[in-house]
Amino acid sequence: MSAAESNPAEVGPAPRLLVVTGPPGSGKSTVSEALADRWEPSVLVEGDAFFAFLRRGAISPWLPGSHAQNDTTVRAAAAAAGRFAAGGMTVVYDGVIGPWFLPTFARLAGVEVIDYVVLLPPAETCLKRVETRTGHGFTDLAATQHMHDDFVRATVSDPPGVVLTELPDDVAGVTDMIVAALESGRSRYTVEG
Repeated sequence: MSAAESNPAEVGPAPRLLVVTGPPGSGKSTVSEALADRWEPSVLVEGDAFFAFLRRGAISPWLPGSHAQNDTTVRAAAAAAGRFAAGGMTVVYDGVIGPWFLPTFARLAGVEVIDYVVLLPPAETCLKRVETRTGHGFTDLAATQHMHDDFVRATVSDPPGVVLTELPDDVAGVTDMIVAALESGRSRYTVEG
């Protein structure tokens, strides 16, 4: 355990709203949990939890025909994240928020600045993790590849925030990379208008 993990005050200034995103299998949920434990008070908003609120008529979010449902669900998650941030808590948001949706997410959260981190390990890593994980409802390898390709295309030139592609194998190493990006300001995304 690093000194930062044992003493959250040593991490430096806390972000107000930190979005940790990437394709399925990128490690965002595991890393987000570790990050939320670094600050106090903090909130972990799990984007997938909002999809669990859907009951009758729900469409798996990676299937055709789910766009309107996904848009509404992510808007609700953004509003919740923003309310926690407005209450003075450090919010770590764990979910698939591609650069194409970030301006909308940021406006709905109602904050002026977001720290935005894309975890983008090689597609093979994401596919293997999705294929071998247990206790998770998402196991679609074709959709994983498609979302990975979407993130690659959306971050190839002038991406918002920071894109981390060369990731260590340990959670502490990845969280340290993210904290370094926060401290340097590289992860900062300013909300327009």
